[in-house]
Amino acid sequence: MSKQQTRLDVLEPLEIPAGDARDETTAGAVSEPVAVDPAAEALASQPEAAGPSELEQVKAERDQLLDRFARLQAEFDNARKRAERERVEFRDYATGSVVEQFLPVLDNFDLALKSTGSADQLRSGVALIVKQMEEILRQMQVQPVPSVGEVFDPRVHEALGSVDRDDIPDQHVAEEVRRGYKLRERLLRPALVRIARNAKQISE
Repeated sequence: MSKQQTRLDVLEPLEIPAGDARDETTAGAVSEPVAVDPAAEALASQPEAAGPSELEQVKAERDQLLDRFARLQAEFDNARKRAERERVEFRDYATGSVVEQFLPVLDNFDLALKSTGSADQLRSGVALIVKQMEEILRQMQVQPVPSVGEVFDPRVHEALGSVDRDDIPDQHVAEEVRRGYKLRERLLRPALVRIARNAKQISE
């Protein structure tokens, strides 16, 4: 026998373990009992609390929101009605203030109609009433629209026709048929006018 074979003969047989140590460890870990919290187990074993359910809570919140919406709607309607009432009251107050200023003018017209004077006296009385009305309008910042002798302006003048005039520049207002008025810068009504047609200027 060779020396190498002799050494193989003297080797002791290997001992193979019956099971994998890792399997035993894992098995031991799985088999260990899981610790349970006594408080959590007690809560799990208790029946559901006797309070309102989630659906009932949602319904209660919905009812609260609907009630709040109804209140806001009522407040909005009341505010709108109050604003409308105040607007009507202000309009009535403004109208009454204007009418009150013209009542003396109406009284003077009644006196003029009852007058037994001559035509010239009646004319003079009416002229005074017109001045009284113009003063009231001036206090209200109502001014007449300038017309005769002014350049025709379609923004404040309304042309009724044209007349041949050589003493007035062409396209200027020659006659005022009806007076126009402005409240500050706002046009109340345009002046109804006739426009001059100057043949001399046209030919030139």
